[in-house]
Amino acid sequence: MTSQPAVPGQRRALRAGVIGLGAGRAHMAGYVAADGVELVAIAGKEKARLTALADELHVPHTFEDWQDLVARDDIDVVSVATPNFLHAPVTIGALEAGKHVLCEKPLSVNAEDASRMVEAATAAGRVLEVAFNFRRRGDISTLRRILDTGELGRIYHAKASWLRRSGIPGAGSWFTNRQMAGGGPLIDLGVHVLDLALYLMDEPRVRSVTAATYHELGARYLGRATSDRERFGAGGGYDVEDLASAFLRLDGGATLRLEAAWAHFGKANEDIEIELLGTRGGAQILIRDYADADTLRVFTDIAGQPATTSPRTDRSRGHAGVVADFVDVVRSGAWSDHVGLDGLRRARIIDACYTSARDGREVAL
Repeated sequence: MTSQPAVPGQRRALRAGVIGLGAGRAHMAGYVAADGVELVAIAGKEKARLTALADELHVPHTFEDWQDLVARDDIDVVSVATPNFLHAPVTIGALEAGKHVLCEKPLSVNAEDASRMVEAATAAGRVLEVAFNFRRRGDISTLRRILDTGELGRIYHAKASWLRRSGIPGAGSWFTNRQMAGGGPLIDLGVHVLDLALYLMDEPRVRSVTAATYHELGARYLGRATSDRERFGAGGGYDVEDLASAFLRLDGGATLRLEAAWAHFGKANEDIEIELLGTRGGAQILIRDYADADTLRVFTDIAGQPATTSPRTDRSRGHAGVVADFVDVVRSGAWSDHVGLDGLRRARIIDACYTSARDGREVAL
């Protein structure tokens, strides 16, 4: 029997499929935990892992070819958690097959492909969401509420960074191949903190970017696992940056400084930091080695004296929250505002940063 798309008030279970066995594992867990959702199919090329995950999560159908999964007429929603270069073809294929799609970040390797994905969602009348799971952290949601009260005033400058001392992922794999990944830490880690900064600042339009990228350590096996050297040989399979730095000018005169690194000679910790400077106060979120507590500080004046507070934060929701929110959007029937535009805007900014770094000039958007 042919599945009908979810409509407002529909009570039957949504049927989900997941394509990709790496980050896809978190999506699978999200669907299993979601009310009124059945995880009915998963797809991936690693046969042993595919079988193991299906057994663990009691998934009835497995496929090595993603096209076989999206061809099923009993699947309503699909998560795409493949390597970056496959995001566009797999997502577009799923949308054209009538599925709603939750795609891992970044939306695609470049803005051109991301635009085609948004166009496909619009043409199909289906939801396309991007899995920006860090938005579902407790400290981010708490700070978002503080900002909504106006306590910090107008935010005129922000800093957003994700810096690893040593942590180049999968050197020699698709992760470090520019054509397949789209870039290095800027598109991998930087897109997360870029998304957080713009989300917290109420989505200002980016007017221009000036950026630089550095390719200094990875090719010399600094910041890379010894096993990578043994698998891929000296210098092999690494044509992306180790570190990227960018300065963004925003509408209204606000500015944003962005940094991302897989490897650099800095602190041993892996630090994710968002800092906001406002006309009445400021805030900092510092996440050290993925900590989930005591990460938020708010800076104001009380009776004319500097004051620092540490607000209590909500429980983080992560990918489970991403999946739950996606399911809620699909069930709502209000799909036209959920066609991947956030992901497209981020892709255009990342593209502009890489162009600026390559050409050594400011790039207007």
